[in-house]
Amino acid sequence: MELTDRKKKILKAVIEDYIRTAEPVGSKAIAAEMGGKVSSATIRNELADLADLGYLEQPHTSAGRVPSPKGYRLYVNELMERQKLSIAETEKINRSLQLKMEELDRVISQAGRAVSSFVNYPTYMAAAGRKKLSICRFDLLPVDERSCIVVMMMSDSRVKSQLLRLQLKVDLEQLPTLVTLLNGHFAKVSPEEMNQRLMTVADQVPPQLFLLLSQTISYAADTLEEAGQREIVTAGAKELLRLPEFRDADKAHQLMSFLTDSKEKLPMPEEGPMKILIGPENVSDALKDTSVVVASYDIGDDMRGLIGVVGPTRMDYAAVAARLSGFADGLTRLFGKQELPPKEDTKE
Repeated sequence: MELTDRKKKILKAVIEDYIRTAEPVGSKAIAAEMGGKVSSATIRNELADLADLGYLEQPHTSAGRVPSPKGYRLYVNELMERQKLSIAETEKINRSLQLKMEELDRVISQAGRAVSSFVNYPTYMAAAGRKKLSICRFDLLPVDERSCIVVMMMSDSRVKSQLLRLQLKVDLEQLPTLVTLLNGHFAKVSPEEMNQRLMTVADQVPPQLFLLLSQTISYAADTLEEAGQREIVTAGAKELLRLPEFRDADKAHQLMSFLTDSKEKLPMPEEGPMKILIGPENVSDALKDTSVVVASYDIGDDMRGLIGVVGPTRMDYAAVAARLSGFADGLTRLFGKQELPPKEDTKE
């Protein structure tokens, strides 16, 4: 059924009033907001119709109405006025993004905290590559007869290194030969291909060097697997505690635990600059009473990032969407202008 303009105006007024107050909205409040142009009796009838159509819900018999997920969806799609950031808000975002360009995961973590403090809701940040990573170059740095440092340049320009303890003594003068073998047979291939090639070169090197070769390939494969996983960080879970919807300690604890322990189940849309998921539209049961707004940004080097905001279905969608877009644009510019230095990682 197509809603009349009056029904749409009343629905918009109910939603925006509820966003502002977190209290059920009655006909008298709507009549006052509409300047007395429509009587309370007429508004009551329209509210009843909107409830019958599934756009509003009535928590108690004598209470006012609250929006349903269907009502929020119509509001987001048709009724919500798109907001533009003020100069002051834009400057605040730019200041918060004056981050020292360090390792990618540290930049993402700092940005997540900045977004949360700006929108006053929990946030999550994720980054993932669009293509498979590989090792572009290997090097082995001698330490002594029973240890050396393996150094690897990855295809996304990061550098990984690790000290390897050797089971057998190795003639350090043979390391350049092994480096040549590594770069000739194991660079720019997948971990699966590395393991296959390992057995084909077994007869080309003495046992001592083969053990070192096996250790190096094992470290390379583990590193690529770890690097290929999506990095997800969350921030601002405590913001839930100040919201009326989460005054129930158990309800707040459940969502906070989800954000901490099950963050890999948070929405990760693959396409589009902005996605809004309202209540039951979220796949995870833990999010069925919340809404999630997700924006994407470009990291470069075939990598894409996501910023998500988790809040009540009552959240101010227009404000959150505008601010999230501002952060996404700022992060795209940030990564476009400055090059991330290689990440060094020495483990023992």
